[in-house]
Amino acid sequence: MRIAVTIFLTDETITPTRLARELEQRGFAGLYLPEHTHIPVERTTPYPAGGELPREYGRTLDPFVALGQAAAVTGTLGLGTGITLVAQHDPIALAKRIATVDHLSGGRLTLGVGFGWNVEEAADHGVQWRTRRELVRDRMALMRALWAEEPTAYAGEFGAVRASLAHPKPVRKPRGPVTGPRTLVGGAAGPKLFAHIAEYADGWLPIGGRGLSETLPSLRTVWADAGRDPAALQVVPYAVHPSPGKLAHYAGLGIEEVVAQLPPAGEADVLRALDAFQPYLSTATA
Repeated sequence: MRIAVTIFLTDETITPTRLARELEQRGFAGLYLPEHTHIPVERTTPYPAGGELPREYGRTLDPFVALGQAAAVTGTLGLGTGITLVAQHDPIALAKRIATVDHLSGGRLTLGVGFGWNVEEAADHGVQWRTRRELVRDRMALMRALWAEEPTAYAGEFGAVRASLAHPKPVRKPRGPVTGPRTLVGGAAGPKLFAHIAEYADGWLPIGGRGLSETLPSLRTVWADAGRDPAALQVVPYAVHPSPGKLAHYAGLGIEEVVAQLPPAGEADVLRALDAFQPYLSTATA
């Protein structure tokens, strides 16, 4: 089992380059970064985890810029978004940004796709909340057209692009219905989410990883009904606080990668957290 990490990198935390070097030297599989462009102060949307919204949400670094820095100082470390708020981006510009990071890193990018939780943040980007999932689906299709080997036009409900010259291309070749970098969709289990995963992704990025024994059979059924190869489905529990029991449980479910949560802290605290994860890393890779 591969052990990656996620962290809210901010203007107050350890730097992307320092963390990336440390992760690669220690043998971690990857670094996943979340995204929030801004957090409106006048906010009525409750924090999903309950309580006050943590300080780091309003201070996050742009994940693609930070991952570009991480790519430049490493050679094998996986790089991921956890997650990209696709609805809040111009899809043509986002396709270029994704393909560029993937190209410059030699194909190390995992695109985590999400639908968001902060209504006010999304509204400032012009997103209609009730149609955000359909918007993400449409923008993923538009980006796949730009990533196609030959110039390919796309016209959807929310956007269109002419057949275009658009390089660089993501390193990975198309696989079934998926074009682009390794793509994982985040979100809570349910028929709509599982349909999205089967349509345009390589798998699921479930936050916390709870209840997988109950939900994985449903995802696997939807996946198989869509004609996808059962062996190709990837499930990566995200923002996990690891323990030997959790890792053993995930391994028993056939899971090959877990993303552990680091604190949004300075260098000393983050390195101490990596020290605490080290026994799990040794066990998982043994």
